[in-house]
Amino acid sequence: MNAITAWMERYFVPLAAKIGAQKHLVALRDAFIGTMPATMAGAIAVMINAIVRDLPAKFFPGYDGSTVPVVKEIISVNGFVWNGTLAIVGIIFAFSWGYNLAKAYKVNELAGGIVSLAALIQGVGFSFSSTTAVKLSAAAAKAINGTTATSGMSYADGTLSAGGWGWLKLGFLDGNAYFVIMVMGALATIIYAKLMLKEITIKMPDTVPPAVAKAFTAIIPAAVSLYVTAIIYYLFSITLGKNGDVMITWVQKTIAEPFMHIGQSLGAILLVTFLVSLMWLFGLHGSNVMAPVLEGIWGVGLLKNSNVYQAGGMKAVKKAIEAGNGDAYMWVRNSFDSYAWFGGVGGTITLLIMILALSKREDYRVVAKLGIGPSVFNINEPVMFGLPIVLNPIFFIPFILAPLAGVTIGYAATAWHLVDPIVTTVPWVVPPFLMSLMATAYDWRAPIVTLVSFIAALAIWAPFVIAANGTKDAD
Repeated sequence: MNAITAWMERYFVPLAAKIGAQKHLVALRDAFIGTMPATMAGAIAVMINAIVRDLPAKFFPGYDGSTVPVVKEIISVNGFVWNGTLAIVGIIFAFSWGYNLAKAYKVNELAGGIVSLAALIQGVGFSFSSTTAVKLSAAAAKAINGTTATSGMSYADGTLSAGGWGWLKLGFLDGNAYFVIMVMGALATIIYAKLMLKEITIKMPDTVPPAVAKAFTAIIPAAVSLYVTAIIYYLFSITLGKNGDVMITWVQKTIAEPFMHIGQSLGAILLVTFLVSLMWLFGLHGSNVMAPVLEGIWGVGLLKNSNVYQAGGMKAVKKAIEAGNGDAYMWVRNSFDSYAWFGGVGGTITLLIMILALSKREDYRVVAKLGIGPSVFNINEPVMFGLPIVLNPIFFIPFILAPLAGVTIGYAATAWHLVDPIVTTVPWVVPPFLMSLMATAYDWRAPIVTLVSFIAALAIWAPFVIAANGTKDAD
């Protein structure tokens, strides 16, 4: 064990520390965090609708919340909240991404956010077209074809066609936009930042008010960066986009969905769980270091599940998962927290319970008594550094094994339809059991799955806590 620890400290820790401090990855992590006020508000709206619209229907057949006074108004208000949050989370993320990138380069953050947002909207298709097979009378067909210029509709050979311009499709503004804006927003913002740092700007006299001067200073860098992204969008439109795809749909089909599909494999889930624990063991905040992966893959999946659930309920989510069309996913971001990271990464609340039950070491018991309260709310830093778990050779193995067991149990239960998939974001400070209940839109079986994982973690931690009794108390 000492040899492994020495090797890790020499080779792995410096590399992981560099990755964790890399400014673009830090900016990406902060960009995801920056969307939380909106995503949490949207999640609350979805959870409330789950309580008043969907939960009663499980116990009262025929219940329809949209017809019940007060309830239908609550549902409508929550719909407006969703419209401004989860439905357009891609726009929110685009601004947050540009803002944090500009902050990393120490240039005007507001302008950076605007540039990134503009880079997203540039590539969004403003036109739409749709066809459907329908039989119309000769008079109706003549009436429709007579208004084609104004209505955008036409009818021929049993097919009704509709088209127009000036529309923004929500499917381009929600979580589907994440992968494109990570690249195009980064490109635009970095070009803007580099030009700002090289002072290729319009310089205003000192007498000009600072706010006006800052705006004029950003004009040339912003214009150049947006022209670069516009040229890329144009080149895409005449090559890969010839069949009518905009870049968002093409990236979603050819890049994002394969990554998301890989993220649904148990192997990928176990690998990320292992890496998060491993980094924590060496004092690195594993969840933050791996945030670009956790949020970029499983966080996007959670947003998709929330949107499908908002539109059609749990049945629609399950149907989309079974179809495998990329509209919804079985394992998402909150799945880790619900079934493995209770009390914090490593399932450390189970360690504290075992210490209080089995440990004879007074120093461990004191830390456990102090740490059990924060651990209820998934805050485990006092335990990680106070016990400590960091660089602790005795707790090295269970800290890795316990969450691996938890995700395996949660994955199996979800895959075997023993529990509903997670469909809504829940704040990470929500206590265990309640978190899985809320995240699955109040499926009573979810806390039972959490309990099974919890018991497994207790069993994994127990022998190592007993083994620690034979070591000397810390001075």
